[in-house]
Amino acid sequence: MQKEKKIFVLDTSVIIYDHNALRNFQEHDVVIPITVLEELDNFKKGNDTKNFAAREFTRYIDKVSGPNTLQDWVNINGKGHGLFKIEMHQSAKLDAEKIFGERKADHRILNSAIYLSEQYPNRKVILVTKDINLRIKAKSLSLTAEDYETGKIKDPSDLYTGISVIEKAVPEAIDHLYEKGWCEPGLVLKKTKPMGNHYYILRNAQKSVLCYYNAEKGMIERVQKNSAYKINPRNAEQAFALHAILNPNVALVSIQGVAGTGKTLLSLAGALEQRRDYHQIYLARPIVPLSNKDIGYLPGDIKSKLNPYMEPLWDNLKYIKSQYSEKDKEYKQITEMVENEKLVVCPLAYIRGRSLSNVFFIVDEAQNLTPHEVKTIISRAGQNTKLVFTGDIFQIDTPYLDTQSNGLSYLIDRIKGQEIYAHITLEKGERSELANLANDFL
Repeated sequence: MQKEKKIFVLDTSVIIYDHNALRNFQEHDVVIPITVLEELDNFKKGNDTKNFAAREFTRYIDKVSGPNTLQDWVNINGKGHGLFKIEMHQSAKLDAEKIFGERKADHRILNSAIYLSEQYPNRKVILVTKDINLRIKAKSLSLTAEDYETGKIKDPSDLYTGISVIEKAVPEAIDHLYEKGWCEPGLVLKKTKPMGNHYYILRNAQKSVLCYYNAEKGMIERVQKNSAYKINPRNAEQAFALHAILNPNVALVSIQGVAGTGKTLLSLAGALEQRRDYHQIYLARPIVPLSNKDIGYLPGDIKSKLNPYMEPLWDNLKYIKSQYSEKDKEYKQITEMVENEKLVVCPLAYIRGRSLSNVFFIVDEAQNLTPHEVKTIISRAGQNTKLVFTGDIFQIDTPYLDTQSNGLSYLIDRIKGQEIYAHITLEKGERSELANLANDFL
């Protein structure tokens, strides 16, 4: 029996989130309201991700449509896809602008969806948007509305943590790890095959040991609590994170955890420890303006506009420098690295389009990136490049991302178990008792 073909109406937020969205609805038909094209036209200038997405989408529409008019149904490029068109009508019998008492783009998009449901009474019309309020408004008008599901993980509470605690571990395994530094995986895990670079805490009676599975060698190896630039791990999780950061066989690391767990500090300390192995160290983060206003609203030149967003990164660097006296060579080295741009703290947008060869690249606040942005960054990695993504998937500052759809969650869920990837979830806050109190009870 042939499946009923649905009509999906896409909101602007979906295109900004994934400019390839048009191709992700299988055999069903897709409609783009003219209001969405108008909004994308306003986004086309600039270097931000939304500007790139707007340009790429409009280029794709122009290419696929060819000589055809877009008021008629046109084949979506690729076998097994449905049709698409641009919907010009912005009014319907049920007028969203009158009901909600305001003329705005969202209401015109709603009207286009209502018009389609009137024109195609025998087909299911579904509005797809990342905007929660728009979904609620659509449902209040008896329209079916859904979130854009591509790139979403199933359940954030089941997200891979990278760490397992094994109580009542085999004593021989613990003894062998202390004596030889390694043991056979079968001593630790009886039935299951370990995932690449997965970390373990083995406990038995009075003994315990930290270890991980080296997929390249096929062995469980002991993890030592090493320090980096006088930054010492304060717990097993931090020891694992620093081990992954310092491991030359791991090219991609992600560290997830709430504020104060040491994500950025450990990453920066680990990068400095390996400074001789890379031409440059980049410490970058996406710019998410307060109240979602553009940074152009802030006073001053571009440097003073960006300083408030970069300050948390500089704070971590100052903390590492504070471990040394001004006379120490390490203190002077950090200062020289900043002056010579061997160590660069900058907005993520400044990196876009650049080659990432021979670079140690730390991406802070990665939960504010889309899956497409994370993929773009990783795909630009050249020879001898290490990428570290840090963030808290429960602390998202952008309106159209959540714990299931952000780039950091997507990365952890999709790449886990790969030989050159390691992930650690940090749960224990080490900033201060006061910070832990806020994370636990507020």
